[in-house]
Amino acid sequence: MALRPIKLLHHLWKQTWVARARSNVTTSRIMRPDDANIVGNVHGGTILKMIEEAGCIIGTRHCNTQNGDRCVAALARVERTDFLHPMFIGEVAHVSAEITYTSKHSVEVQVNVLSENIVTGAKKLTNKATLWYVPFSLQNVAKIIEVPPIEYSSPEQEEAGKKRYEAQKLERLETKERNGEIIMSVSLPDRQTKEPYTVAFSQSSLIHLVGPSDCTLHGFVHGGVTMKLMDEVAGIVAARHCKTNIVTASVDAINFHRKIKKGCVITISGRMTFTSNKSMEIEVLVDADPLVEAEKGKYRAATAFFTYISLDKDNKPLPVPPLKLDGEEEQKRFEEGKARYLQNKAKRLADKERQQ
Repeated sequence: MALRPIKLLHHLWKQTWVARARSNVTTSRIMRPDDANIVGNVHGGTILKMIEEAGCIIGTRHCNTQNGDRCVAALARVERTDFLHPMFIGEVAHVSAEITYTSKHSVEVQVNVLSENIVTGAKKLTNKATLWYVPFSLQNVAKIIEVPPIEYSSPEQEEAGKKRYEAQKLERLETKERNGEIIMSVSLPDRQTKEPYTVAFSQSSLIHLVGPSDCTLHGFVHGGVTMKLMDEVAGIVAARHCKTNIVTASVDAINFHRKIKKGCVITISGRMTFTSNKSMEIEVLVDADPLVEAEKGKYRAATAFFTYISLDKDNKPLPVPPLKLDGEEEQKRFEEGKARYLQNKAKRLADKERQQ
């Protein structure tokens, strides 16, 4: 039976937005000297920022394919992200994003990053990441918009996406409860009095005033800006510990607990929690202080664990100096970091076996 004109238009409109939602977003740009460290390795934070920008574009575009309030997709969480290969100055980064699951109020976006040597034409996969976004109304920043559903190739694909959604939702809640609303400041020590290779010797902080260029249409900080600052602090901690060239190896899930508004002063603090023979884990905490609305008080905005490796002048891994621990609290954080390290190592080996 032929569709009636109104039903036909609705059918075509639906098919159009489904096709748009499923299409990839790809961004590309050449890596410049200010994107990299002193030996030419592109900063992990630069790559994380590009990943988030691509995710925000496709998430916002999808959530505006229906009638109703216009909205913008805000980053809620980044799953564990591995840095598979280094990227260098002069290479072109190609970042592609695709929506893989939607719930009523969130969007899962999977992102791949390829680096291209434009002289030789060689390409390699450098990053794979999964991000979760929540759409907020442009008219009312407290209002979360319902997400248009996507079509799945099979019921199994949808069920797998639902399991990922439930798992990340649970972990976000657990992380928020663990951090609470208590600001455990990481003090900046007098390094002349601290013993090298201790937590106190390398721990570091950055203070940043949030300006208009850092923010979305809502006036809240882009997730990518926050991640770049977090990576910078983690890199400072790693460099102070090793005193060598260091690069980001991976980032455990980054959880964004609360939005950061324009005009806030944010303090990004990092401290070493664990070292293995060839890697080091740094905990990074982001605290926001709303200067204009000071009565609201400081709050914990984001948390994550970054893993770094130490490299020689030929970009070969170097042994990492063991972390010297002082007190029960540092010992506890070390054991928790060791458990994460062993869990991630086992997962990598299992993934490698499946691919063979």
